[in-house]
Amino acid sequence: MLYSLAWKQASAEYEALYYQGFNIAKMHVELALAKHKKGDKPLAIVSDFDDTLALPLTYWGHLVNKDIDFFDDAIWDKWIPKNEMIASPGAKAFLEFCHKNGVEIFYITSREQGEKTFEYALGNIRHLGFPLKDESHLTVLRDTSNKEIRQNEIMKDYDIAVFLGDNLNDFRRKYYVKDDVDGRKKKMKEDRAMFGKKYVLFPNPTDGHWMASIFGESEPDANDQNRAMLKEAAAGNR
Repeated sequence: MLYSLAWKQASAEYEALYYQGFNIAKMHVELALAKHKKGDKPLAIVSDFDDTLALPLTYWGHLVNKDIDFFDDAIWDKWIPKNEMIASPGAKAFLEFCHKNGVEIFYITSREQGEKTFEYALGNIRHLGFPLKDESHLTVLRDTSNKEIRQNEIMKDYDIAVFLGDNLNDFRRKYYVKDDVDGRKKKMKEDRAMFGKKYVLFPNPTDGHWMASIFGESEPDANDQNRAMLKEAAAGNR
């Protein structure tokens, strides 16, 4: 995890990829606005939150300082309400552009911090000063990571200019493939024409559903067996 986090914390390339992603997203929103006609469905964007619009870098720094080498749910749940996330490079400017041009912004995140989960997510958005038309534009999934159901609901009433995420599963559920690295890549290649067009993907080498294709779960336990599996994957043997 140290290489991944050093890259997140220190590399200009990491930040540049966010600027690049939001530049691409803005370009597609501008094109959608130019093509939009009276009587068309209203325009919208749909975005993941964590590691897409907001970066939990101090959380990861805390794990490093504690010599913890995998995602830790208990620490994450205590960290979320502290509102220590920072806006991803370019995120706020992009969201404000959408808001000023009448493009609806829908946030969809998968979290579970108990009864206050929604309240915490709402607090994160307000702390960062992101536009939020009303609470119906924030969806917090507590018992599932399947965002497709809510996405489909939004698409009935809106024309989605772009979807944004740091994880393929932020776009469609089909990518949630466990214990099969090659199978997940195959699913991705089926939609290769969508990336940079309808789907804008941001970098996240530290966590996400790509890990489920290796370990069978997205948040593996920090034990020697999983460290061995990670080494096998890094060597290209998974």
